Amino acid sequence: MHALVDQVTHRIRERSASLRSAYLQRVDRLAGRAPGAQRMGCANVAHAFAALPQDERLRIVARRAPNLAVVTAYNDMLSAHQPYAGYPELLRAEALRQGATLQVAGGVPAMCDGVTQGLPGMELSLFSRDVIAQATAVALTHDVFDGALLLGVCDKIVPGLLIGALHFGHLPCVFVPAGPMASGLSNNEKSKVREQAAQGLVGRDELLAAEQAAYHGAGTCTFYGTANSNQMLLEAMGLHVPGAAFVHPHDPLREALTRESVATVLGLTREGGDFRPIGRLVDERTIVNAMVALLATGGSTNHLIHWVAVARAAGILIDWTDFSELSSVVPLLARVYPNGSADVNQFQAAGGPGFVLRELVDAGLAHGEVMTVAQNARCGRDGLSAYGLVPRLAAAGDARGGVRFEPLPVASGDEAVLRPAAQPFSTTGGLKLLQGNLGRAVIKASAVPEDRHVIEAPARVFDSQEALQVAFKAGTLTGDFIAVVRFQGPQADGMPELHKLTPPLAVLQNKGQRVALVTDGRMSGASGKVPAAIHVSPEALAGGPLAKVRDGDLIRLDAVAGTLQALVDAADWDARALAVIDPAAAEENAHGLGRELFGGMRRTVRSAEEGAVTWI
Repeated sequence: MHALVDQVTHRIRERSASLRSAYLQRVDRLAGRAPGAQRMGCANVAHAFAALPQDERLRIVARRAPNLAVVTAYNDMLSAHQPYAGYPELLRAEALRQGATLQVAGGVPAMCDGVTQGLPGMELSLFSRDVIAQATAVALTHDVFDGALLLGVCDKIVPGLLIGALHFGHLPCVFVPAGPMASGLSNNEKSKVREQAAQGLVGRDELLAAEQAAYHGAGTCTFYGTANSNQMLLEAMGLHVPGAAFVHPHDPLREALTRESVATVLGLTREGGDFRPIGRLVDERTIVNAMVALLATGGSTNHLIHWVAVARAAGILIDWTDFSELSSVVPLLARVYPNGSADVNQFQAAGGPGFVLRELVDAGLAHGEVMTVAQNARCGRDGLSAYGLVPRLAAAGDARGGVRFEPLPVASGDEAVLRPAAQPFSTTGGLKLLQGNLGRAVIKASAVPEDRHVIEAPARVFDSQEALQVAFKAGTLTGDFIAVVRFQGPQADGMPELHKLTPPLAVLQNKGQRVALVTDGRMSGASGKVPAAIHVSPEALAGGPLAKVRDGDLIRLDAVAGTLQALVDAADWDARALAVIDPAAAEENAHGLGRELFGGMRRTVRSAEEGAVTWI
């Protein structure tokens, strides 16, 4: 192992020792019980299986066959989740074929940030993660299951399912993806049209045509945002059937991989003889592998929030300093939009997650000797090395069933998209911690041109993203400036993503102005080429220093040195009063479109660096 990766892993282990020990004791206590059908009262058992055909009830109760849970995020509002419509019947048939039973334990909500972007619904987006975790717990709390299959892909859905599953750490769990949509209008072309629309150079009809050409079918959006970063991280944690992440929904291999997930989870149950509950599988090494994979691919900044919460659910404590130190030694191996021009289909064709993980393990940057859901008996390898294999459709009569696994080619299929660890795009990762008298923040430096890694300019202060857009349309955003958009944190309004700010700021940058964004809100994996110090903690509403900034204050954002400073006389800075949120804005954020129901979460939510969790 690389010395620093080993050092960070050891520090996380030591920091988490007490919390992790208590967690594992709970996992082992629950794992040691008899199966539900033998442990529960007769009335409980009868209710649990009343709707099953007689032969399936017999399997569970008399023959003690494994019973699997499905927790699904299916809806047909999300293109990425629409393919899940037929998965329960497919999975049930496969379970029966293998001598087990399967029940859909429950569904979880799944909202699309693309639909709610810039609208009041986006204020529920981050909190939906914890709602999904709670819904997962409700589904699994019937407590009659020997393992679980988790169906989810997009932004808050995968972290929510994973947090929920880790609170049932005694169960073996396998995530079942659905794959990306086919490539449409390129992400670069889409962004150009958005910028033209922001300037009034094209109208709504042209903009809508471009958006529909980009988002046009079933599957995840093809840029490397939070949804596709989720899939990369699940591969790095060994929670998928190896290589399952980016196979198209309509590829025949997708059905075979979905069926393979049943055999995989059955092999991990006590009856399968190789018991691997998710609470034991996800340890500090697994979490570090996910962090390293995120950095090596320039993934979504949202995961500096989500994976802190995921780790906490497994009794593991990580913070942004851990990410930053890992970033100093993890090379950038992938260029996928917004870090480059390729989409995830091109990334997959070049070698995809398997290539990245093989390179990281071979370079000593990822822990290879970890427990995963992959088993030697099914794919020929164990540990993280199994995720350097590529799945193929097996020939008829193959004893291993519908999927066989082969080694990836040694070379990248396209070095403009994916490179080996010995020849990376950058010797450091794609994310950077910024610290200073404005608090702690992160920046996705891999997407920003190097000549923009340091911006020093006067502040223009806004208390909402709408106010900045009004100023842009009025033509008052002249000269160099750093936009400070505050009161966008979890306590203020649920920490919405501020993607609507990317086109106007990109337009100004393209005109030659030196601009940047500093905010206690989020920008996700699509922050793009404009320097953006995001997730500033503590947030303004919690008394954070962004509430001290005034128009004209000189701000320095330095992604090289890792600093974020208001260059104001120290005595003046210390004496300043904190600005307060406009009462009308606070009232607006608290009401309408269901926002009233999330008031308790706004009051109890932790900071972004603590994972913005509402359950501790």
